[in-house]
Order: sequence, then C-alpha cells, then structure tokens
Amino acid sequence: MPKQFYKKRFSFGFVVASVVLGLVICILSTIAYGIKQGKDSAEKVAAARALPIYSVETDEKKLSISFDCAWGVEHTDELLEVMKANDVRCTFFAVEFWVEKYPEYVEKIIAAGHEMGTHSRTHPYMSKLTEAEIRDELSTSASAIERLTGQKVTLFRPPYGDYNNTLINVSNSMGLYPIQWDVDSLDWKNLSATEIALRVVNGAKNGSIILCHNNGLHTAKALPLIFSTLKNRGFTFVPISELIHKENYTIDRNGRQHAAS
Repeated sequence: MPKQFYKKRFSFGFVVASVVLGLVICILSTIAYGIKQGKDSAEKVAAARALPIYSVETDEKKLSISFDCAWGVEHTDELLEVMKANDVRCTFFAVEFWVEKYPEYVEKIIAAGHEMGTHSRTHPYMSKLTEAEIRDELSTSASAIERLTGQKVTLFRPPYGDYNNTLINVSNSMGLYPIQWDVDSLDWKNLSATEIALRVVNGAKNGSIILCHNNGLHTAKALPLIFSTLKNRGFTFVPISELIHKENYTIDRNGRQHAAS
C-alpha cells in the first residue's frame, strides 16, 4: 500500500489512543475526587455527631463493669455478694420506676460502695423525644436517686443504647456524662455463665466499659470467672466515675474518650 496510507492510518490511531487515554484519566480523576469527597463528608458527619463515652483511652490497666436496672431484683443480692467477695466496685444505672419500687436495693448498692447513675425515668427510646421530654426524663430520675442516696447523680445511660445529638447535648448540659459501653455481655439473652464470661474477658481492654444487667439469669455466676481472669491479667475494676475524664477531654469517632493533649 502507499506510504501515505500508512501515515494517515497511524495518525488516526494516535488520535483515537489519545482520546481513550484522556477519557481514562478523566474517569480516574472523577473517581478519586468522589472518593475524597465521600471520605471528607464521612469525616465531617462523624465530627458533627455528638457521642456518648463508650470507653476511655488509658495506659492504666483499669476498666469498669456496669449493671442496668429496670426489671426485678431476683439476682441482685447475689451480684452484690460476688462483688464484695472479689473486692470489686461498680456502677449501676437505674430507671426511676425501679428506684421507686426497690428503694432498699438502692440503699444496699450505695452502702456496698458502688455508685448509681440514671437510666431515665420511663426507659423510652429517647432519640424520639423532644428536648423538654428528655430533660424531664433525666431530671426526675436523677432526683429520685439523689433523694435516696444523698449523692449527686453524674452519669446517664440511654435506654437501649439509643441516642441522637439532642440527647447527648442535653445530657451534657445537665451535668450528666452519657455513658455507653464497648463490651456487651449479652446477659439479657440468657446466655450461659461461661458464654457471658468469655464474651467479656475476650473483649475487655484498658479503659473498657462492660455492660451487664442486674437481673440477668446467669450474670452473677459469670462474675467470678470474669473477675479472676481479668485480675490475673493485671486489670483493676473501678466505678465509671473513676474511669472517665471529667474535663479537658475529646471523644473520637468510635466513642473512645481521650484526655485533651
């Protein structure tokens, strides 16, 4: 074929290749920009979201175990006996109607050296409440505990672990540190004592907050194994108010509290 034909063919191919390369570069740039924008948006959302304290960043081998009180007291005496035998102090979060029904247990808990926070007045999904309703839930429930104990309530655990920015901001404004957890025993599912203990000891780390319930069917039987295993690993159990930072702190996107640098 004529040399001119090959020259035109080469020029056409070069143009096509250049166009394709340009399209590829454009597509890759668009994807990279989209990824960056998505990452930036996610970071902004995380930064804008108000979070409770799930755990605490610390070099010390200390952690907290907590018990939510809303239904019954059948196993509470056994819990208190096991903690006394193991020299463990903890935090109980009580709903107002539980406090009113079992005032003698509130007194037992405090007399044993433990602390009590509020778990709301009526145990609702508090993210669905108005600010006024949230304030009512928190103020009346805290007051009910304070009347019996003579101690100021400074801790609050949202029922069901349910919260939004309004709840967290209102709680903080009322002087109540909102507390979540990073280790869930799932004792409310009536797991065996061994299953509960394994979940806790495998999940616990420095600054962990462990969630249990005062009326879990096998919780009290799981505690000796939890306490002995974690103490053998060098951990010390403290009430939540002695674990968290009270001021000059930040909370990362995972809910882990850090002392401000």
